[in-house]
Amino acid sequence: MFNLEQLILSVPAILLAIAFHELGHAFVAYKLGDPTPKYQGRLTLNPFAHLDPLGTIMLLVFRIGWARPVVINPHFFKNRRRDTVLVSIAGPLANVLLSWLFYNILKFTTGYGLGSSFTRTLFLFLLLNVQINLSLAAFNLLPVPPLDGSKIVAGFLPPKWEYELSRFAQYGPIVLVLLLLSGGARLIINPIYNFLSQLVIRLSI
Repeated sequence: MFNLEQLILSVPAILLAIAFHELGHAFVAYKLGDPTPKYQGRLTLNPFAHLDPLGTIMLLVFRIGWARPVVINPHFFKNRRRDTVLVSIAGPLANVLLSWLFYNILKFTTGYGLGSSFTRTLFLFLLLNVQINLSLAAFNLLPVPPLDGSKIVAGFLPPKWEYELSRFAQYGPIVLVLLLLSGGARLIINPIYNFLSQLVIRLSI
């Protein structure tokens, strides 16, 4: 359960995680030739350009949530399948990199102990940033439309199967809600989260 301090410190951590996630998508799409994210004002770290109200509340309360998706136009890409996968990976990857950064800062600060209230608060803030970024990355890697994981999987499927997955996309949000309500989402997310956390630890300075 959250205490008040965790709740307050989670807000800026969530805003930062969301901003980096969506900027990752927007930046890679723009670099691959799609001007759509720039025209829609998504090439920014301003979190309010990326917020989805329900997804933000879910992140705050349950550590599982989402931001407002960056709209892309694959027709601008030189290689539609490859570049769509790269754009889809960019969001979760941005969160993993941010988690790695906060983890290394956390390792550095723990060397000074937790004697003062400021140091304890700083430690908690850094830890929340590590956890929230990993959670956002892990959740978005679920292979359920419209999450990033479904687009990544689609990029490696034969065209026929990719088409079938696209037909399933309209039911994706319903499946996602059922997974969240039943707790099934956690069964899938936890192994992804654990893998990403171990990756961050092993790659730390």
